[in-house]
This record gives sequence, structure tokens and C-alpha cells, in this order.
Amino acid sequence: MTSAFDTKLTFMPMQPSDMRAVMSLEAISHSHPWTQGNFLDSLTAGHWAYCIRPEISTKTELAPNLPALWGYCILYPAVDELHLLNITIDPVLRRNGIGSRVMQAIEGIAIQQKMSRIILEVRPSNIPAVKLYEHMGYAIIGVRRAYYPADEVTGKREDAGVMAKSITLEAP
Repeated sequence: MTSAFDTKLTFMPMQPSDMRAVMSLEAISHSHPWTQGNFLDSLTAGHWAYCIRPEISTKTELAPNLPALWGYCILYPAVDELHLLNITIDPVLRRNGIGSRVMQAIEGIAIQQKMSRIILEVRPSNIPAVKLYEHMGYAIIGVRRAYYPADEVTGKREDAGVMAKSITLEAP
């Protein structure tokens, strides 16, 4: 039986017109969300930013009540590696394999662009994300001390685990 979560995902370049939906999803997904300025700065800097949506025909046929924007990701190409800056999947869709599919697509982008490694930062307290990355073959390669804001009142910050995965590139 086909599930709505099995539908084909589309990755469309993020546009300034996507900001309302992106900011809404960011606000419900993160304790310390990116600002609209962070997203617009990424677009201006030429980072690869994608909105992830289901293929239109299947969304209406399989599950008309699911959100139109399933997630997004921001990627920073740095010479021969791809830095994942932000990946967010709508909370109502999590635990359905969508995060894994998005990570596989990101790895496909790395291969297509001949980038031999993907690197990312993750909050150690974000256990579901850490488990996803480990399941996908990412390993901790370092720690960024006091990287994430943790408590605005006290100013306390949380370290970030730096994770990476080598990507096998096909022979030229």
C-alpha cells in the first residue's frame, strides 16, 4: 500500500517569496530558530537553499491535509566539501523516513558537484538528528564549543558536535 510519505519529493530553489512558509516552519521546529535575515543572507551569499515539497499531483491524491512545505535545507559549497547549514522537516512529518530521503538527496548533490565530503553541526541534545546522521554513516570529527544558544536568560550556550561523511565519487 502506498503511503503519502512515499511520494516523490521535489527540491526547488528557495526564493524570497518562500520566506513566510519557511519562517513559520523554522519557528515551530527549533528552540533557537534562524531569523529571516539569516535565510536572506544565505540566499544573497549564494548558498544552495532548497524548499522540499511533495510532487503536486500526489499530495492532493494521497493526503490533502499534509502541509505544502515538507522541509528545507541550506547547503554551503566549500571547494571540495558540502557544508549542511540547516535541514528542517515539518514536525508532523517526522519519523516517516523523509529526513533520510532528504539526506540521500543531499549526498546526491555532493556526488553531482564532485564534493567528496559532507560536514554538519548538530546539537548533542538533538538525539533524533544525531541518530539519523549516525544511521546515514556520519561520524563525529570534532566539537565546536559554545556554538549554539541554549538559554537566552543566562546566556548559556551548547556545544555542537561536528559530523562528517566521506562521499564516494565515481571515477571520471
